[in-house]
Amino acid sequence: MPVARARQIVLTASERRRLEKLAYSRTAGFALVVRVRIVLDAAHGYSNKIALRRQIHLDTVRTWRGRYADHGFDGLKDRPRSGRPPRFSPLQRAEVTALACQLPAQTGVPLSRWSSSELAAEAVKSGIAEAISASTVHRILSGAALKPWQHRSWIFVRDPGFGLRVARVLDLYQRTWDGQPLADNEYVISSDEKTSIQARCRCHPTLAPGTARMMRVNHEYDRGGSLSYLAAYDVGGARVFGHCAAKTGIVPFMTLVEKVMTSEPYASAKRVFWVVDNGSSHRCKAACDRLAARFPNAVMVHTPVHASWLNQIEIYFSIVQRKVVSPNDFTSLDPVEDRLIAFERRYNETARPFEWKFTQTDLADLLARIERHTQNEHSQQHTGYDHQPAAQPAAA
Repeated sequence: MPVARARQIVLTASERRRLEKLAYSRTAGFALVVRVRIVLDAAHGYSNKIALRRQIHLDTVRTWRGRYADHGFDGLKDRPRSGRPPRFSPLQRAEVTALACQLPAQTGVPLSRWSSSELAAEAVKSGIAEAISASTVHRILSGAALKPWQHRSWIFVRDPGFGLRVARVLDLYQRTWDGQPLADNEYVISSDEKTSIQARCRCHPTLAPGTARMMRVNHEYDRGGSLSYLAAYDVGGARVFGHCAAKTGIVPFMTLVEKVMTSEPYASAKRVFWVVDNGSSHRCKAACDRLAARFPNAVMVHTPVHASWLNQIEIYFSIVQRKVVSPNDFTSLDPVEDRLIAFERRYNETARPFEWKFTQTDLADLLARIERHTQNEHSQQHTGYDHQPAAQPAAA
């Protein structure tokens, strides 16, 4: 009876590189790595004694050597298997999904949001299944891309002049006002307040980073008070003006305005546009009149309600939060103020204008989403059918 000979394996250069990369991979599955090493050994001319070399069964070597010889790399993949029959019918899976799409309060459960274990318990209680595990519920919901244990807040646009106000600010960022380009001696200033910056004196000193150790900040601290940081940002010139105050208000804001408007080139500018939100320090027409009375060349422009994201100074404040305030470790308010002002000088030395990406096209898309949401809401009220809106625009 003839003896079966080992299948011969011949690899191209690209096949060898691919297999060698997988043979030493730390992320590929263990079974695939074993199969790849069998093929590489076979390509080096080894017989089926690879089984002894790799300490695996002889049939395993024959199987994967033969499959690669017949089908190439695809032969190293597992063939489709029927698997265990599903325990839950498509109807039961749909009912679990429908349950996850309801708020717990709608089913009388005293929870704010579902977890996999709570959904499993409720599915059994409501008769969807006699028994079901939390992991099974998780797999069912993963297939439907549902995560009811997570939530994200959003706010609906309620400013009747939202589109017009946003368009005005976007035009200013493009150096346009009322359809006319701004002159060289006209400037756009973005201004706001960063409130309640605390001085937290840690009970133990902060430890610097070390080998295989990140910086350590003690959790316990004594409160050293808080202050507000008011800042104005020249959108075109990438220059920041700021000062600290015990609290926000009309007087601290006008102090900031005074600091900017009495310095050049703003003092002799034709117009200086101040983009502000609807905070109490600069709200409504009274604030506009107060600013114009003090500086006739200043024009206050308000962002819509709940649209502070439109104000470029918020980008600078996020930089301050990351690089100056966090982690918060100050013995008193004086070091907080000193660091804020020192960082302001440091920032102005190398600052460049922000690359603003929200355009008029994006605004049109947002307004279209708001319109679709409004239409869906009216349709829901008219039909009485409870359904999720197609889009939920986040204005802030």
